[in-house]
Amino acid sequence: MDALKIIIPGLLSTVQDRGIRGYMASGFSQCGAMDQDSMYIANLLVGNNEEAAVIEMTLLGISALACDDITIAVTGGKADVFINGEKAEEYRALKLNKGDYLTVGPISEGCRAYLSIRGGVAVREEMGSRSTFIKIGIGGFHGRPLKSGDILPTEKTAEIKNLGRRRLSSTFLKNTGNVILRAVPGPQDDMFSKEEIDNFFSREYTVTPASDRMGIRLSGKEAIKPLKTSDIISDGIALGSVQVPKSGQPIILCADRQTTGGYAKIATVISSDMPLCAQLTPGEKLRFEKISVEDAQKILRKKRRRFAKLKKQLNK
Repeated sequence: MDALKIIIPGLLSTVQDRGIRGYMASGFSQCGAMDQDSMYIANLLVGNNEEAAVIEMTLLGISALACDDITIAVTGGKADVFINGEKAEEYRALKLNKGDYLTVGPISEGCRAYLSIRGGVAVREEMGSRSTFIKIGIGGFHGRPLKSGDILPTEKTAEIKNLGRRRLSSTFLKNTGNVILRAVPGPQDDMFSKEEIDNFFSREYTVTPASDRMGIRLSGKEAIKPLKTSDIISDGIALGSVQVPKSGQPIILCADRQTTGGYAKIATVISSDMPLCAQLTPGEKLRFEKISVEDAQKILRKKRRRFAKLKKQLNK
């Protein structure tokens, strides 16, 4: 059924889900929600499968008209939510009646907010995903950012008792204080001296305005210097790879990253901290903290237990 008609699309609003899986060997980027945690929570709040397609909004929210009676939730970066001009809550299941006008304001804390709809955004799947691959114009809503006049469909679903009571503290996923990104050295850390690796993990970096869904570009007071060169024979790029180009200024590669690259990767941000990357804005400061693969796995298991507990609580 038709769910929402976009009136004001915001700066960059796209349909995203978990992402395209299993096609990187064929040259297709993973895409998907930048902040998978916020997507997961938005879907749980409206009773969806946690990987259902949502609307990802960047810096500016959307305004939309409800085409039917629907339930929505807004999570991620802090943004004011209004229904027919009346203030509503983030991190809560919200009922919209047909004809209601929804406004998600500018994102005042963080970079991206997520809008889920009960039943998910039911655009056609491409390669098993509903994510928008903007660079080649496939997936999502006609392979592009949302525009004024677009009408998004959703699947009809059974009612869930007390769905409107589902809510969380809006601080549930927020980062406080200085941003620390935990990272595992490598896979090409042997191309840098021990001193340079220590410098990388002790320096402060600033997020630059050139950052996007492909990568978070950083600027440090000193360039990272390889032993000889940072050029390598192109190899696969994982989510969170920290690439060191010839400029010596690192790039954290994100959802829309290229599948292969020819620059050394000094470290890899752990998957549990990638949602923090998604919420970084130009001018923010960050540091990297070195951890082991084993510690990264422990952190991920702990996080999965936390979300499983949350899901159980919301489904009571």
